[in-house]
Amino acid sequence: MPRRAPLPTLMAGIGAGLLALAPAGTAVAAPIDPIGFADTVTVDAVAEHLERLQTIAAANGGNRAVGTPGYEAGAAYIESVLTEAGYTPERQYFEVTTQRITSDSLSIDGIAIAEPDARALTYTPSTTPTTGATAQLVAPVELLGCDSAAWSGVDATGKIALVQRGVCSFAEKNLAASEAGAAGIVIYNNVDGNLAGTLGAPDPDFIPGFGITKARGEAALAQLEKDPTLEATLAIDQTTLVNVPTFNIVAETSTGTPDNVVMLGAHLDSVPEGPGINDNGSGSAAILETAVQLAQSGDLNNKVRFAWWGAEEIGLLGSAHYVDDLVANDPAELDRIATYLNFDMVGSPNYVISVYDADQSTFEAPVDVPEGSVQTEDVFTDYFDSIGQPYVDTEFDGRSDYEAFILNGIPASGLFTGADGEKTAEEVALFGGEEGEQYDPNYHTDRDTLDRINEQGLGIMLKAIAFATASLANDTSAINGFGAAQPSEPVAPGATPAGQLAATGADATPFLASAGLLMIAGAAAVVLARRRALADARLED
Repeated sequence: MPRRAPLPTLMAGIGAGLLALAPAGTAVAAPIDPIGFADTVTVDAVAEHLERLQTIAAANGGNRAVGTPGYEAGAAYIESVLTEAGYTPERQYFEVTTQRITSDSLSIDGIAIAEPDARALTYTPSTTPTTGATAQLVAPVELLGCDSAAWSGVDATGKIALVQRGVCSFAEKNLAASEAGAAGIVIYNNVDGNLAGTLGAPDPDFIPGFGITKARGEAALAQLEKDPTLEATLAIDQTTLVNVPTFNIVAETSTGTPDNVVMLGAHLDSVPEGPGINDNGSGSAAILETAVQLAQSGDLNNKVRFAWWGAEEIGLLGSAHYVDDLVANDPAELDRIATYLNFDMVGSPNYVISVYDADQSTFEAPVDVPEGSVQTEDVFTDYFDSIGQPYVDTEFDGRSDYEAFILNGIPASGLFTGADGEKTAEEVALFGGEEGEQYDPNYHTDRDTLDRINEQGLGIMLKAIAFATASLANDTSAINGFGAAQPSEPVAPGATPAGQLAATGADATPFLASAGLLMIAGAAAVVLARRRALADARLED
């Protein structure tokens, strides 16, 4: 829903803005018309990509999960489309640890809580014995349970911790409870909907754990306050598979200054339970078609880089690897990223049109919001305002692939049509749909298929994605003070090193050779100095 008087939209006066920021006599690329470009990215074209991803999943055990033939085949399809469009896609390999849980169960006060209301946390250890462990529930003095202070004065030894989701990671909550002596942990959601949580990676100090719904957790807490002897039983039998190779796919435009890069990303992997057509075939296909159409749009002022992340579903690992690699091996390249746009689920059946709430007008962010994120959000919200499209905020909480970017000071925003939360009456009034039903009733199941994609919601989001891409390819001065640059020449065939990015980055193939000088307005010099200082601070860390 619009929350402010509309700012002048980026489509109005963008050419004048580019010329005003460029030094006299500087040649700039003719700006792309963002509205016209938005019309080129169509639902029909994206649906064709989604149909291919579904066919691939069906031929490979029903999914495209990390480390599977389905993921490889899906990636090969993305690469083939990019190559045909004129890109040189590269793979960035890394290794992950995957987990298979053979059986799990949770009961509180003798009442079993079944999936999807209760799910074992990814990378949880087994209970010993595997038949289960029964113990009293215990809550910290600070319900979020993020550190040792939250457990001050609480006897948690041998008990099962009950804590609320929020502020810190599931891993931090688990380790804090473990340090307090707890034998297990139950984390309940802080929003409506199921909780499919991950601890990020195995750790010998982790204790067995489950995620449960907000309603189940609040009910258990209320019981515990009345009866301190309330018991729970955890049972988890799991097998961990170590060192599974996987990869990200990265491709970028051949024109545009390499000193000011606009980046779009979406995770390519699905959960093992299904083909993942909304989660996140929708985001992957959306940026794929955007890339295809952008390649036909002529010279750009700013380079645009696209990424399809691996291993998101087991802990945002692909995007984290990409950013961590740049921090360790090429912080200057990280510093050249003007902003990052994330698209994780943009075709939910019972959709909302939501934008990451960087300006915190609805939700207080539980993370630090990098400078420039509010202006990145405005690209989307001003567009929606300009066409009279209602929208709502979604919490800027770092729970998708933009997390690694914002943790390193890179501005970010993105779009989201909803997952396991439930649609409100107010949202039904804005977008239609079913009140009290999940935004995506097929989330993380084998029902997440093409026939359940909401084409109306997808179409709205596609135009917004394309509009934002074209606008920022023209000019990012509102975000980081960088105006128009002299467009770089297209890279000649063979000039860009082909192949794969190294897993560690120490010998990683550089993206594209720098071409052209960035012409910076006076305000941009201040921003550049700030971002270089951030890079220096990262190196010192």
